[in-house]
Amino acid sequence: MNINPILIIAGEPFSIFSEILFKSTKKDKFKKPLILIGSLKLFQRQMQHLRFKSNFNLIKQDFLKKELKKGVINIIDINFKFKKPFEKISNRSKNYNKKCFDVALDILKKHKIAGLINGPISKKHFLKKNFYGITEYLAAKTKTKKFAMLIYNKKLSVCPITTHLALKDVSKNISKKNIINKVILIKNFYKKFFKINASIGITGLNPHCESNYENSEERKIITPAIKELSKIYSKIYGPFPADSIFMKNNKSKFDVIVGMYHDQVLTPIKSIYDFDAINITLGLPFIRVSPDHGTNNDMAGKNLSDPQSLIKAIKFLDQR
Repeated sequence: MNINPILIIAGEPFSIFSEILFKSTKKDKFKKPLILIGSLKLFQRQMQHLRFKSNFNLIKQDFLKKELKKGVINIIDINFKFKKPFEKISNRSKNYNKKCFDVALDILKKHKIAGLINGPISKKHFLKKNFYGITEYLAAKTKTKKFAMLIYNKKLSVCPITTHLALKDVSKNISKKNIINKVILIKNFYKKFFKINASIGITGLNPHCESNYENSEERKIITPAIKELSKIYSKIYGPFPADSIFMKNNKSKFDVIVGMYHDQVLTPIKSIYDFDAINITLGLPFIRVSPDHGTNNDMAGKNLSDPQSLIKAIKFLDQR
């Protein structure tokens, strides 16, 4: 088989991911084979609990492409003991998640893979204080210095300059260099994958792009970064007030809106498109995509979760 497979890390064992994976593979047929990294026994028990029927093809970490099958879930079994099909997320899953990521990163070094998808991870239990998020975790693991989080929808995408930071830490982590590097990654990504010169709007940090002190972030950092970028690229605009850039007549002018912090741009994009978006990490030596939702432990095992974002993630890689 010459088609490069899509690699999927199961994520938190007691999240909604198993449910949306089962729903995704039942609802849609994909051209490329899927390789799941996770506990086979746990998935089988969760399938039984959710009353799903699906076939697994057990493969080894050093698989051959001819062993892969389409229309079923190829799985690399991470043997780990779980007492129940669903329970509360805790520190107990940390070693399981680490093993899944270690196996995935090893495969990505040795095989040609269409891309990596990871299920949602509890930052509290897995990352603790070592990393802000999986974006930063994978960047560190691959020694990637320049990277960006892009929440992608074909009509409008967003990128936060800072990610999972407390608001009190945002201003001191914004820099001219960081803005420039992330916009360059976005421009290159859109040119490579979509053959377009992306139109990018950049927000300010303060309400109305103003502050009550002279050396505001807009004046000191954001506007100089935009001026520097405008020397290299066309279609770079801003800074715009975050409270109005997402209005209908404004957002239609852009392919991507770059904001200064996580909720400044993720709150409006999720309000506009619900789950019709995916999280793409730019700058890694491979394409990494994740569904744009969290673990949602309270919904796990109830068969009520929407698979749309995972379907979008798989389709994005399936069409590459």
